[in-house]
Amino acid sequence: MATNDGESWIAGMKGDKVEIVIDAGGTTRTYEVAATKAGRRVEVVNRRGLIEVAELTRGGSPVRTARFMASRVIALVEHPATRSRAGVRGAASAADSAD
Repeated sequence: MATNDGESWIAGMKGDKVEIVIDAGGTTRTYEVAATKAGRRVEVVNRRGLIEVAELTRGGSPVRTARFMASRVIALVEHPATRSRAGVRGAASAADSAD
């Protein structure tokens, strides 16, 4: 997927991570689901009072899934994968040539 500003990156790739903080009856617990291999992505779905966080393959098959009651979730933080060096380098050289 490419953005309009010339920088390119792939949404859903190794390095994607989601942190979920839940209320566990007087204390909080933090869980983490991450895309562990290249080509995998992490997807978050909210349906029928459940929040489902799944690591998916390129084809969409779930590798691992975590489900939480929506009423117990305090925070859900998505950490997208960092941009590749090639995309950043290309954007920097385009800025240099504009001078």
